[in-house]
Amino acid sequence: MKIDRLLSIVMLLLERNKVSTSTLAKMFEVTPRTIFRDIEAINRAGIPIISHPGVHGGIGIMEAYKIEKKLFTVSDITALLIGLNSIQSSMSSEEILNTIAKVKGLVSEEQMKDFENQISIDHTPWLGNRSVKPNFEEMKNAINEKRLLSFKYSDQNSKRTQRKIEPYRLVLKNSNWYLQGYCTAKQDFRTFKLSRISSLKPLNESFVPREIGPEMFETTEKQTIAIKLLIDESLRDFMVEYCGEENVEPYAKNKWLVSFPFKENDLGYSYLLGFADKCECLEPEHVRLELIRRINKLMDIYKLRTVPQANNEK
Repeated sequence: MKIDRLLSIVMLLLERNKVSTSTLAKMFEVTPRTIFRDIEAINRAGIPIISHPGVHGGIGIMEAYKIEKKLFTVSDITALLIGLNSIQSSMSSEEILNTIAKVKGLVSEEQMKDFENQISIDHTPWLGNRSVKPNFEEMKNAINEKRLLSFKYSDQNSKRTQRKIEPYRLVLKNSNWYLQGYCTAKQDFRTFKLSRISSLKPLNESFVPREIGPEMFETTEKQTIAIKLLIDESLRDFMVEYCGEENVEPYAKNKWLVSFPFKENDLGYSYLLGFADKCECLEPEHVRLELIRRINKLMDIYKLRTVPQANNEK
C-alpha cells in the first residue's frame, strides 16, 4: 500500500464533497478494490470517511473535519498543474499522478473544472525517441543510488562514443532533457542530451560524489548565433512561430527578413538547406560561403553519378 497514494486521496477528499471510487481508481491507475482498502486504512487512521449512496454518490470526508485552505490562489495552482503535467511524459506515471492529485486537492471541484476546460496538455509526441522515458527513470535511480551509468552517445556531429559516467543531475532546458555527470574517459564534467543516448546500462559500481558547481556543467555544444535570412512569403508563418514575430520583418513584395537562431554544425546547415529556394542566407558571410560550398559539393555528386536507364525490354 503506497503512503503517497493515501495522502493524495486525503488531500483530494478534503476539497471535494464526494468522489466515486471508480474515479479514484482511474486517477491512480489501480483497481476499485485497492481504493476500498485505501479508504479502510484512512478510516483506521482517524480520518472520518462517509459514504454517499446512489448513482451520483461516492465517498467523502465529514464536513466538520475539513479546514479552510488559503495558502495558494487559483493562479498558483494552475501554474503548478501546468508544470507538473508538462513533465509527466518523462517521469513515472504513479509518481507524478500522486503529486498532481495533491495539488488538485488545494482548489475546489468547480475551479478544477474551469482549469481543465481552459487548458489541455497532450503528451503524445509528434515524433521522438521512445527510449527517453525509460532511460529517464534509470538515470534518476542511478543518481539517487550513486551508481555509474554506461551508454553510447552520438554527439552533434553524429560521432558515436562509449561513455561511462558518474550521474549527478537531470536538466530540462528548452523542452529537451539533459543528463549531467562526470565522464570517466574525459576525466571532466559533461552534459549529454537524452535523445542522443542509447544502450543505457546502470552498472553495479558505486561512486563517491564530487564537489560540483554550476560552472562545471557548461555545454560543449556550439553556441547559437543570429543569422539574417531572406525568405519567401510561404515561410513567414513558420518563421514567426520559430523565431518570434519581432524577428520577422517585411522586406519587399512577398519577401521577409528574418533574424534566425543558428548553430554552426551539420544539423544546422542541413536545416537551412531544407528550405531550398525559399530561403537565402544574407549574413554573416562565412555562413553564406559554407552554404555555397555544401551546395556545390551536392551538385558535384549528382553531376558525377550517371543513373542507369530502366530496361524497357520485355
